[in-house]
Amino acid sequence: MRDRHPPLNLLTYPYSRLQPFTSGPSELRSAGRQPGGALVWSMADGRHPACAQMVCDRPGGLALLVVLPPGKDVIADPHVMHDVQRSRPQGILPYHLEPSASDLAQVLRTPPADLGGEVTDYLRWRGLGVDRETAHVIRRIIDLSAELRSISAVSRGMYLSRRALGRRLMSRGLPVPSHWLQIGRLLRVAHKLQNSEATVSSIAFDHGYPDGFSVSNQMERLIGFRPSEVRVRLGWEWILESWLRREAEMGGLTPTLTRRVRGTSEPSANSVTHPTRLSARTRRRAQIDREA
Repeated sequence: MRDRHPPLNLLTYPYSRLQPFTSGPSELRSAGRQPGGALVWSMADGRHPACAQMVCDRPGGLALLVVLPPGKDVIADPHVMHDVQRSRPQGILPYHLEPSASDLAQVLRTPPADLGGEVTDYLRWRGLGVDRETAHVIRRIIDLSAELRSISAVSRGMYLSRRALGRRLMSRGLPVPSHWLQIGRLLRVAHKLQNSEATVSSIAFDHGYPDGFSVSNQMERLIGFRPSEVRVRLGWEWILESWLRREAEMGGLTPTLTRRVRGTSEPSANSVTHPTRLSARTRRRAQIDREA
């Protein structure tokens, strides 16, 4: 009989081995701050409710890879797939006694087949209150980011004016349309960086940027990381989460959504009337008017 392994393990850069995780939620939150990390849940070793809840409550930016139990257990226990669906994994692997770090890293770097759908699912999972109509708008922007380079073109593709598109997102307390277009393009660049040996300049040109310098500057501005870091820190959820945190710092989210991104459950006494926040909101409204 094999030794029993912890059901939860961390896979972090440089992805050479799995690190058993036996601590509590606070340590998991700390691990979630590391860019490119993933939580690996071996369901054959732990399907109890406490483990399932910890997986569902993992911090934003920490991807989840699920290793299923043996096929007979999946068939016999209807709760298995329910727990998988509830936990929103980035990747699902079949049962294996000893999943290798290299195989898991390969799953982590694999681009999603439906980037727009994955982004909106992530936003819902993070509790950002994205209703169906707003999710549709965001998804269309992310989808159109594969081909279009400007909000004017995106607006025409969605049969909306730039002003109407901006107001729709503004009313939900979310970043302006141009920022969604930018992060959609950068996510596609990140997937290419992580899955090829092409130079930054050639990838930038293929995705409509004039040169690698432009991509590097935009990455640094939007998420705080350079292409060289994005290439080796695998996955995309940490990139989206880094962008959301940067938007929160710059006033691109309402105070309520900012608290959710930061993981603070109680609002501060001056979160609504803080002058910096009001100034940031005013800048956002002015930016939308300029885009119109």
